[in-house]
Amino acid sequence: MQANPRLQALAVLIGEWTTVGAHPMVPGKTFHGHAMFTWLESGAFLLFQSHIDEPEIPDGVGILGTDDATPDAGAMLYFDVRNVSREYRWTISDKVWTWSRDEASFSQRMVLTIAEDGQGIEAQGQMSQNGQAWEPDLQLTYSRVS
Repeated sequence: MQANPRLQALAVLIGEWTTVGAHPMVPGKTFHGHAMFTWLESGAFLLFQSHIDEPEIPDGVGILGTDDATPDAGAMLYFDVRNVSREYRWTISDKVWTWSRDEASFSQRMVLTIAEDGQGIEAQGQMSQNGQAWEPDLQLTYSRVS
């Protein structure tokens, strides 16, 4: 298999990261974990794995791919330890990677700003339940390990 050239904008993510963050539904608690981004099938797809040490945030996995009809964008299929399965749409532009899901019962979006040196990422999540206003969701800071 050969590398998918449409995923190359995400190559900066490849590697292992530590994460530190917070969630507004668990005030005053700091979450610690790690994430890993690796190529699947020689770069045909991107695998995203995340783990948070504290049990309030689920471990999850996502597989990112592209569709020829949407330049600089694609889809991420996500699954986590709660048996939650979701499809998100993603875009990347100028070191800002965004993924989102727009569903009537539960919408979610995450804006990940990649540091110029590629060694850190600031992630700001938001959610909307049952069409209500957007509110803060998981916030994470990623620091590159390798």
